[in-house]
Amino acid sequence: MAINESFEISKQFWATQVQRGVLANPRSFINDVPHMSFVWGEDNVAYLKKRHAALQHSTLFRGMEYSENPEQIKQWVPLVMEGREPGQKLAATRMAIGTDVNFGEITRQLIASLDKQEHVKVHLRHEVRDIARNEDGTWKVVVADLGNDEALRSVNARFVFIGAGGGALKLLQMSGIEEAEGYAGFPVGGQFLVTTNPEIVARHQAKVYGKASVGSPPMSVPHLDTRVIDGKKALLFGPFATFSTKFLKNGSMLDMFSAMTTDNFLPMTHAGLDNIPLSRYLIGQLLLSQEDRMNELREYFPNAKDEDWTLLTAGQRVQVIKKDAEKGGVLQFGTEVVSSADGSIAALLGASPGASTAAPIMLHLLEKTFKDKLQTPEWQARLKEIIPSYGQKLDGNLELTNQIRAWSSERLGLTFMPVEPEEVKTEVAVSL
Repeated sequence: MAINESFEISKQFWATQVQRGVLANPRSFINDVPHMSFVWGEDNVAYLKKRHAALQHSTLFRGMEYSENPEQIKQWVPLVMEGREPGQKLAATRMAIGTDVNFGEITRQLIASLDKQEHVKVHLRHEVRDIARNEDGTWKVVVADLGNDEALRSVNARFVFIGAGGGALKLLQMSGIEEAEGYAGFPVGGQFLVTTNPEIVARHQAKVYGKASVGSPPMSVPHLDTRVIDGKKALLFGPFATFSTKFLKNGSMLDMFSAMTTDNFLPMTHAGLDNIPLSRYLIGQLLLSQEDRMNELREYFPNAKDEDWTLLTAGQRVQVIKKDAEKGGVLQFGTEVVSSADGSIAALLGASPGASTAAPIMLHLLEKTFKDKLQTPEWQARLKEIIPSYGQKLDGNLELTNQIRAWSSERLGLTFMPVEPEEVKTEVAVSL
């Protein structure tokens, strides 16, 4: 529920940037792709049916379709149904207003726009080598220019935000702030099977999510996705987990070890002991052969052929490990903003849910680091220009949900489906 609410905020942010010309043709980064859940087996079908019924109370999910009819599901996703064993108990839900987003393209366009601003300087191919606090409370950031023989220079800043993905933890540790103590990272990589065969791609228009195996982490939910990358469609299936001690895809094998400190060693140990099922899952994933991966794909695409699919290595995600008063240390699968007491430096740690909630995460950052300014009429007005629903909750507010979705959908070129009022079931008492 929270992720859906957050995504509506991100859509408003992108819509505003399209309106202002910061982002170009929205088709270049966001497209209509229905989101579905697909399960089989008595227990899983019963679970999905209950979940669908529960979600109908939410204005954000109302309108989601549910079916146990094989013919209906075949209309939605023919590749998922063709070749499937007849008589199999199965069910699916479908949200027609789902989307596919190319976050890399959004990033490139935002950076290109910033680079044109008079008071903004964008330095690419630079690497931060040190972060230290000055006597006056500002920060000195030492950077190396990788395009100029790694020449060093320093930059003084009143505020520093560290948004370096898997590299954020080590940069935060460089700062030496007390609030960074006890944080560690656990890196997990991902691979996907991919096909660009036009005959196959043309017959699947959905993101189809399954159900994670018992004991598997939330990020392991299998899904068969329509993706639009650089204007071309492809199908991806995964994820298949990989393990490396690198914090970045092109990082060092020493990353995880160099981030270990006397403050985070015990939390890492406790988190490891409490997550034995995760360890088993990762070991099982590392032992998978290509044939094993194809067999998993055939659970969702029974007629898949080996020759149509290749294995693609995606990026690394670094999950947050933090101190915990009760357990000593916990592994969490969300994101976390860590900031100094004076709000002069902040870092975004963690991975999922990731880019889809980027805008609300930045709002949370503003709330933590610019509290006083955020309360001023000027900042409030500016934020409401960028995100019209700022300060209001959509879920439970039918009128606002429809108003905001219509507004953002029009600017992003997306399908808009108005949410209907919830049906009120009345019970009639009959006296005999």
